[in-house]
Formats: sequence, structure tokens, C-alpha cells
Amino acid sequence: MNLATQLADGIAALGIVIPHETSVRLLQYLALVKKWNQVYNLTAVSQPEAMLSQHLFDSLVVLPHMVGPRVADVGSGAGLPGIPLALVRPDWHVVLFESNHKKAVFLRQVRIELRLKNIEVVAERVENFRPTEKFDTVISRAFSSLVVFVRLAGHLCREGDGGGKIVAMKGACPKEDLAQFPAQFAIDKVFPVVVPGLEAKRHLVIINRI
Repeated sequence: MNLATQLADGIAALGIVIPHETSVRLLQYLALVKKWNQVYNLTAVSQPEAMLSQHLFDSLVVLPHMVGPRVADVGSGAGLPGIPLALVRPDWHVVLFESNHKKAVFLRQVRIELRLKNIEVVAERVENFRPTEKFDTVISRAFSSLVVFVRLAGHLCREGDGGGKIVAMKGACPKEDLAQFPAQFAIDKVFPVVVPGLEAKRHLVIINRI
């Protein structure tokens, strides 16, 4: 089974409908990650077949739980989950926060090569960034601690009208002292998700700004 067929099967399993052009661009993105991985040390996953499940599908499984149109991807690394989300939802504006210079250079290269007008790369630490317009969803795969993630990136969330929300992508179900959360944030729900082709456990934590 070729990569395009595997992509189509995984997208269908996620219940997502995308045009053929978007499928092509998702595969082009994976090719760029593979091409520049050795130079920029983007990911430990090097085979395209593994990248499909561990990167693309693992990013897109969050789509039903996202709110746009302004999305912040904190600690984006190789552009995950921000770039797959931006490709599938061209109507969203996705800001990729990545303080590592080499990785930020790669993200800007992807933006140019894939003509992704709906992404923006911010090459600084998220806690130092003060947005002129805040975000509907703040997401990350990179933070090991929920408490640290909320403390450093919570100020990005939109206020008023129910507020923005934080989506944290985790492996095992987190068991942290959630009492340490800033007072204006509260966990809405924690639940497992199934990623096509991936046997490892995955959980999403939805945190609302009160």
C-alpha cells in the first residue's frame, strides 16, 4: 500500500473530508520533514509511513475539539500539530511558536514552499509574547507538564464570551496536581483518542478559560 493510499485511509478513519490537493500538500509536508530532518534535528521518527500515524494522524485527531479561527501551536517543533491543522483548515490563522532557531527556520521554509499564507512563525519564548489579538485555541504536544503549559501560555487565550481554551495532547492520562492551575483556568474534560495506525495511548485534555 503506497503512502497516498495510507493517508486516504487514515483521513477517512478520522472522519475528515479533504480535497485531493490538501492530501498532496500533506504528503509534501512530510517529504520536507524527512528532507530537512538530519540538518535541523526535527524528529526521531524518520520513516514516512511512521510519520503518517505518529505525526499527521496524531495531529489531525484533535480537529473536532478545536475552535478557530485563531489557533496558537506552542512548542511547534517540526510544525506539529499546527501545520497539518493549517493545511486542512485554510480558513484558520495558525501561529507557530518555536524558540529553537533552526526549527523556526524550517517552519518558515515550509511556509514558503507550501505557500501557507494562513500560518505565522513566532521565534521566541511563548511566555514573553504579548499578542495584539488573542487566540480561540492554544494547543501543544510539547509540554510534559499541564501546569507549566497553562502558566506559560494561558495568557494567549481569548477572554470574554466564554473565553478561549487550551488543548493539551498527552500520552497516558495525566495525574497532576491540578490545584496548581491559575485560578482563571479549569479542566473541562480528559478523554482518550484513537489515532489510526498508532497503538500507543493518546489523551486530550481540554482546559477552559473561565
